Amino acid sequence: MQRVIDRLRELNKTISAMESCSGGRIADNITSIPNSSEVFYGSRITYSNRDKIMAGVPEALINKYGVYSREVADAMAKRISEIEDVDYGIGVTGKLKKADENNLNGEDDVVFLTIYDRENDEYTNLKIKVHSDEREDMKSEVVEAFIEKFLEITKNKTK
Repeated sequence: MQRVIDRLRELNKTISAMESCSGGRIADNITSIPNSSEVFYGSRITYSNRDKIMAGVPEALINKYGVYSREVADAMAKRISEIEDVDYGIGVTGKLKKADENNLNGEDDVVFLTIYDRENDEYTNLKIKVHSDEREDMKSEVVEAFIEKFLEITKNKTK
């Protein structure tokens, strides 16, 4: 995660996250880096549909596409960028090794992760099929996928 923080500093950009199934793991990894508050403004763990809706994810979107969808991850990423007034928003939603009686649709062990570039109104989407059987390892897979994709999409950007 140090490389992400360094890259944000180089670009003079900021980031925040709205996470569901990852339970704040991305935010935890970011805040483990000293002085990350220079580029990381905050996060929300919106584990339930109710919390996503309260944070500004449209209920109609959840009803139409299902909570485990690219569209909801997009809305989460965009909304957190607005709430925190940052350059990049991260949205994470998915289903990890557990049936959810409130959300019966969605593939098991699939996570949708969106990185929203607010300045350019661009969405970068990942559909991650996690492979581990342990929930903690699954969350780590999501963090690693985020790091790799963020560094890739900001590789050629300049201040």
